[in-house]
Amino acid sequence: MSSPLTSPVTPPTTSSASRVGALFGALSGLLIAQPALVEAFTGETTATSVPLAVSPAFALPLLTALQLRQRPATGRFAEVAHIVNLIGLGLFGSAAFASNLVLFYFDDDVIDEVLTGPTIPALIGCAAVFAVGCALFGAAMIRARVFPRIPAWGYAVVLPLFAFLTGLSDSLLTSGLHILVGAILMWLSAALWRMTRDTEHATTPARVSV
Repeated sequence: MSSPLTSPVTPPTTSSASRVGALFGALSGLLIAQPALVEAFTGETTATSVPLAVSPAFALPLLTALQLRQRPATGRFAEVAHIVNLIGLGLFGSAAFASNLVLFYFDDDVIDEVLTGPTIPALIGCAAVFAVGCALFGAAMIRARVFPRIPAWGYAVVLPLFAFLTGLSDSLLTSGLHILVGAILMWLSAALWRMTRDTEHATTPARVSV
């Protein structure tokens, strides 16, 4: 007869969260990079604005899954960084949604009227919180050494720059930044997926005949 050997197994909920986070993170990166590549040749269109508007929402599960994966190697700093980054991503995502699916369809004169009073400071504040959160969480990933160093450094450096420069007029610089951010998210997603798969294989109970 056969009986399984006992060994520590990755909690199913954590494994599921990692896989979902990796899938949505890859989708978020794709929805950022691909439209930016098209816009480098065509400029902004409705077809490119829609995916850019919704892409931040798909990065939320990735952020939580990354923190769950590296939590054993981190401390309170990473927890705080994760929370700040979540709040910043929510604010920045809302600003991106409004910019790409609302303001995009307004005439320049209407936009000048809308962007008055506290609107501009509020948008800058959203970008600032997002930039600080990305810098902190990127630093936490660098310190934890769980994920590849290149995308971890990219998260800490490129995403804060992206938060402020993405508001500039469309150019090769802004398109390049979008593509780079998308690549970073897809790289981290791929690393998370691979780690989850390897952990599941390593902790699958072996079976021996007795």
